[in-house]
Amino acid sequence: MSQPPAARPPVPPFTAETAAQKVRAAEDGWNGRDPAKVALAYTADSVWRNRAEFLQGRDAIEAFLQRKWANELDYRLIKELWAFTDHRIAVRFAYEWHDAAGQWYRSYGNENWEFDALGYMARRVASINDLPIREEERKFHWPTGRRPDDHPGLSQLGL
Repeated sequence: MSQPPAARPPVPPFTAETAAQKVRAAEDGWNGRDPAKVALAYTADSVWRNRAEFLQGRDAIEAFLQRKWANELDYRLIKELWAFTDHRIAVRFAYEWHDAAGQWYRSYGNENWEFDALGYMARRVASINDLPIREEERKFHWPTGRRPDDHPGLSQLGL
């Protein structure tokens, strides 16, 4: 018999503090760009809508993230808590990246998240728009990986 999954704190019901912690943990994970590790934050049967793509399950999520980060080069993401309830969180986000031809983009969006009792994301609905930008218009300047604590967030950047 397999062991039940361990909790993935913070777990519902969320407070303003724990919801913000969950958002930052998600941002940190995505900035690490490790599809297998990121997929572990979701339930085994997690349901996603990302733009016009519909996914279900960790394997599909991992494959999606592999494709995403193979095309979205030098990816840097900032997420910000928008609202929360006991087991749901809404975030707004922006990320910067460039394609293989060197064209930079800032992608803006909103996500709605729903969590199970153990703190795994069971549902993710994302709406995203891409804005072509010039390299000198970039605002996200930090080494690959986690955004430094002293780097401004979306509100501080006026985004």
